[in-house]
Amino acid sequence: MIVKLLSGDMPRSKLLSAILLAILICLAFAPFIFPGVRSLDTAARICVFILLVASYDLMLGYGGIVSFAHTMFFGMGAYGVALACTYMERGFGALIVGAGAGALLAAVVAFLIGLFSLRVRAIFFAMITLAVASAVAVLVSQLSGLTGGEDGLNYKIPRELTPAFKFGSEFLGVKLNGKLLNYYVVFFGAFLLFLLLLRIVNSPFGRVLQAIRENDFRAEAVGYRVINYRTAATCISAAVAALAGALYAIWLRYVGPDTALSFEIMVDILLMVVIGGMGTMYGAVIGAVLFVVAQNYLQELMSVASAAVEGIPLLPDLLSADRWLLWLGLLFVLSVYFFPSGVVGRLRQGK
Repeated sequence: MIVKLLSGDMPRSKLLSAILLAILICLAFAPFIFPGVRSLDTAARICVFILLVASYDLMLGYGGIVSFAHTMFFGMGAYGVALACTYMERGFGALIVGAGAGALLAAVVAFLIGLFSLRVRAIFFAMITLAVASAVAVLVSQLSGLTGGEDGLNYKIPRELTPAFKFGSEFLGVKLNGKLLNYYVVFFGAFLLFLLLLRIVNSPFGRVLQAIRENDFRAEAVGYRVINYRTAATCISAAVAALAGALYAIWLRYVGPDTALSFEIMVDILLMVVIGGMGTMYGAVIGAVLFVVAQNYLQELMSVASAAVEGIPLLPDLLSADRWLLWLGLLFVLSVYFFPSGVVGRLRQGK
């Protein structure tokens, strides 16, 4: 009902609806359904990456814009919170200022990149964004006095969001402390921003973006300023990515080049978009859940499988936990082969 009221974009598949509802329930009650530090951290990462992938899909899936600078925007939000918490008085004000400044900076940088680069062909724009993102990553690493360099920054967030703050004893076996509140800040922040993106892609602005993706020359001929729409989409996507980075920084209480600016994160985002399905916001949900869960638990599953087939030639070595990346890559290849339009596209075809 909420999705229908805000966007009108229904899943259009009973199985997809059931899966999305199950994911929403699991994430909303993750501290109580999956107790434990690791499972809660996995749930928080899923929330952040759903938002991050959805923001990238606004550019790639709806606007047809290929960019390799999305982790740069993600890092701006993360470092915005980190720097604000480091150099300002401890409190929620620092979080708001840091997240707002990071989102504003990301939007401005995206505007400048789009203004001067979106007129070129897609591959050249992608290379420009890659160059800018690489330059920013090097700059952050070198400004060690401000950003902590390769070591990154540890900082203090409001005490109300840390395990030291307790507002009760226990509920259903879960400690009622600031860590629980921190998780729900991340969950509701990601949830509300995701609904905002759903509203945007199903608005007249989103319809024009899709028309530009399909045929930019025809859209230009009809009277739409293609550059203006693509630049606006890039700015919105960058700002939301920065807010996702801010949520991640609030959760981790640490920011470094590896956690916020690594090109590996950009590759992960691309994989999640393709696995879930480009041009479908719900694909971001499916792709992020599958990928993050695989990243966190595939090694353990392979260890169990390797032990189960011990004594059979070759199989224990093939299923060794050290080869989890090989199997993750194989799963990705198979998903692209069997679901060329992504999991969501496939489920919608099957109704």
